[in-house]
Amino acid sequence: MSRFTLAQCCLAAWVAIAGAALADQPRSNQPNIVVILADDVGYGDLSCYGAKKISTPNLDALASRGLRFTDGHSAAAVCTPTRYALLTGQYAWRHEPARGILSGVAPLSIPLNRLTVPKLLQQVKYSTGVVGKWHLGLGEKQTNYNGEIKPGPREVGFDYSFIIPATGDRTPCVYVENGRVVGYDPKDPIEVSYGAKIGNEPTGKDNPELLVNQKPSHGHDQTIVNGISRIGYMTGGKAARWKDEDMADELTKRATGFVTANKAKPFFLYFATHDAHVPRCPHPRFRGKSQHGLRGDAIVELDWCVGQIVQTLKDLNLAQNTLIIFTSDNGGVMDDGYIDGTGSDASGHQCNGVLRGRKGTPYEGGTRVPFIAAWPGRIPSGKISHEMICSADLLATCAAITKQQLPPEAGPDSFNVFPALLAEKPEAPCRTSLVMQSTPLAIRQGDWKLIPEVKRPNGTNRPAELFNLRDDLSESTNLAAKNPDKVRELTQLLARVRNSGNSHSR
Repeated sequence: MSRFTLAQCCLAAWVAIAGAALADQPRSNQPNIVVILADDVGYGDLSCYGAKKISTPNLDALASRGLRFTDGHSAAAVCTPTRYALLTGQYAWRHEPARGILSGVAPLSIPLNRLTVPKLLQQVKYSTGVVGKWHLGLGEKQTNYNGEIKPGPREVGFDYSFIIPATGDRTPCVYVENGRVVGYDPKDPIEVSYGAKIGNEPTGKDNPELLVNQKPSHGHDQTIVNGISRIGYMTGGKAARWKDEDMADELTKRATGFVTANKAKPFFLYFATHDAHVPRCPHPRFRGKSQHGLRGDAIVELDWCVGQIVQTLKDLNLAQNTLIIFTSDNGGVMDDGYIDGTGSDASGHQCNGVLRGRKGTPYEGGTRVPFIAAWPGRIPSGKISHEMICSADLLATCAAITKQQLPPEAGPDSFNVFPALLAEKPEAPCRTSLVMQSTPLAIRQGDWKLIPEVKRPNGTNRPAELFNLRDDLSESTNLAAKNPDKVRELTQLLARVRNSGNSHSR
């Protein structure tokens, strides 16, 4: 071999080594963004928020390295509307297809022409992935699970998706990866119905003797999968059905796999875990790890999932340039359809702490949730913020982080809370009011909260409720009668927000 050829080879080898080294580094200064959305985890469920019967060391460590909010909210008191608002920056009550809790055969609820968080980040060359609970509908009409399923996550901005179509207690009990059912067997086609029964598979209602795990306390008595009866009927897809106790492991594996596969460029991971939603089936290694029964054990499992994400970022030397946000889709709930011991739990654990209400209610226990943000070197560590923020603020905040301007029609209810994440002290709060979706809509302005009067056809009206949350976080004293002017003011504000179509136009 000539000297010239040898030099060429050495140069080629050096370029290859340098290229490999560069491939391990982010290709821009844009931060990676990881949003972890827990399911039915309440304000009092984490030990860093005061829980004594459940230990969450990984989330506690995340809070100690970052900022813990005491006034963080989901956009709604139930799941689908919160998920819609998180991705679009629009309150779901403005958009009928996303207003309620969707079935497993509902069409996609996000309009394809609406700017979403992943679409926004794709504009600046982020890789985008969603892993976990979707519950935003799939397809154009009633979802067909026997071929390519679209529109879905890909069409609203996600490059990669590995999802639960609806919830663990709803059919179909299969995973969908990039628009196709995982493990699908064309010889065993999948049919799903939320109306009349289909097929001849046993149901919880007709065959309670086959329920080997959890029996329903209300509803949840249709097709049995893995010894648990669900909401909705399903037949077929036997080889594709998930195992509930393996769900957290499977989702976490896919989430960390996405991070590893995209380590060489900025990425956005939306990791929507299923714990502690029913049916609560933590893996056997987590059973008995809390003093709050299966629900507490599921939260311990959730904490492990968060730890795996954090450790993967550390192992890949990505932690320093990654913003992690952890929150929940709504407040906690004990008995939510299955007899799993939670409804009769005598441990004294309060899933929503001192807050009144639970998932689905207009009180603080419905929407005030854990909210933690960590970003080494940018977000100060070990701090507590009392600023009011909402999961609907993600779109405007990501735009600010990536130095993008939102179009006028995008994110009508999303506020840039980046200064709050950085624990800065702006002259005015990032968000001065908040509409919380429940029945009825409730509205916050500063410390004041109004739950409007509900007029019923039978004349049994529910009077308006007014609370000052600074003095009465538990919403125990209704101040409406003593403050009619404040009731009138907040009623008018709610009407303006509803009628304007935009929370910024007041």
